[in-house]
Amino acid sequence: MGRRHPPGGRPHGARHGGRRVRARRGLVAMAGLGGPVALIGVGLVGGSLGLALRDSGVADVRAFDPAPGATDAALECGAITTGCADVASAVDGADVVVVCAPVGEIPGIVGQVLASTGDDVAVTDVGSAKSAVLDGLSHDELARFCGGHPVAGDERSGVVHARSDLFDGATWFLTPTVETRPDVLARIHGMVASVGAVPVAVDVQVHDHLMALVSHLPHVMASGLMRQAAVTAPQGREALGSAGPSFHDLTRVAGSSPALWADILLGNRAAVLAATRNHRAELAEVEAALERGDRTWLEGFFRSAAEGRERLLRAGHAVGGEVVRITVEVPNRPGVLSDIATALGHAHINIEDLHLSPAHPDEPSGTLELDVAGEDTARRAAELIAERGFRITEGA
Repeated sequence: MGRRHPPGGRPHGARHGGRRVRARRGLVAMAGLGGPVALIGVGLVGGSLGLALRDSGVADVRAFDPAPGATDAALECGAITTGCADVASAVDGADVVVVCAPVGEIPGIVGQVLASTGDDVAVTDVGSAKSAVLDGLSHDELARFCGGHPVAGDERSGVVHARSDLFDGATWFLTPTVETRPDVLARIHGMVASVGAVPVAVDVQVHDHLMALVSHLPHVMASGLMRQAAVTAPQGREALGSAGPSFHDLTRVAGSSPALWADILLGNRAAVLAATRNHRAELAEVEAALERGDRTWLEGFFRSAAEGRERLLRAGHAVGGEVVRITVEVPNRPGVLSDIATALGHAHINIEDLHLSPAHPDEPSGTLELDVAGEDTARRAAELIAERGFRITEGA
């Protein structure tokens, strides 16, 4: 198949997680990840995922990356066990395939992976723009695919900077469609939880609009501020020489890869256009307030932003609680699990773990078990599920 890691485990210096590793191994077993996981791309994200999967007990992590030396570096740091010569050999026999390529390349590679794998393989990706990935996929291909996006990263790139704790506590969006098979979503959800991330299911369009607001537009604004300051020199004094800490904080991401961010913006074009137009309208209101000297409006503008900032800080310190299991009777039809998962995701309710006992083809229903942190949250989850017409048989 390709170059393998030598017997005897990882090379010196590879990371281990102690008790976290043992806990993850239990999640891997529950997720049904007994077989190989294939990574298409082993940069920072792919390499970190490989390290975390190996920490969680996945014995076979193979990868293909077209960049010269990438798979050798991934083998060297212990992120993978096998380096493969092409996509087809990497995905052969895999349980799960994760496409960790640059955003602009993901749609083509996802299509290639789906064409090279059978019905028993679950396929996902890690790109920050989701809608474009679905274009051109058939009903059968959509059934085996569930988009993903870990909200985690580093200013540095490459597998040499990979680390097994990159995803610890990070939101990992999952974007199932109505066609996504329940077992595919359950397997990918389990893999994400096993590497320490928090899986959150949302609608594809909702994800892209969220990312346009909290990631893609901020990158555009940071770059715009930097460009403006870089070419401005009032009376010969360069503006950048007068920049203080706030300007440094606001423009930190302006040094990101130009090729990567061009791909991201084009991949999420519709949502970014909507966000830039809304922001332009907001700036127009600021201009109008300045022209009329409206201090009251300006104070309200900054007060509203400060209140939003407080909510952001509180959200980062949310407390969970004891895990409560909710058992739901689910009908034997496509889209049920993605419907429940996205409804909870939109309500900011995280599913800590899930287990699906699918119905026999001749039976009308099966059982879905969901673990949710905190009794109040579990009660809200049960109410939302019941409102969607599903019967709660146990919990909350």
